[in-house]
Amino acid sequence: MNGQTRKDINPGVTVDIVLKADQRSGKLTRGVVKDLLTNSQTHPRGIKVRLTDGQVGRVQEIIN
Repeated sequence: MNGQTRKDINPGVTVDIVLKADQRSGKLTRGVVKDLLTNSQTHPRGIKVRLTDGQVGRVQEIIN
């Protein structure tokens, strides 16, 4: 699943995100969602989340 829909992402879910600093390279970082930071139901570049380790980025893929 892609990370563009807010209802698909909940705290505790494992996701791949792209950090702001890695947007040009597209390097992904894997982690567990702590907080959802995007309020809208969808976002074309991915829902912004904070991981349990404090990193913030946009969800590119949800890991099952």
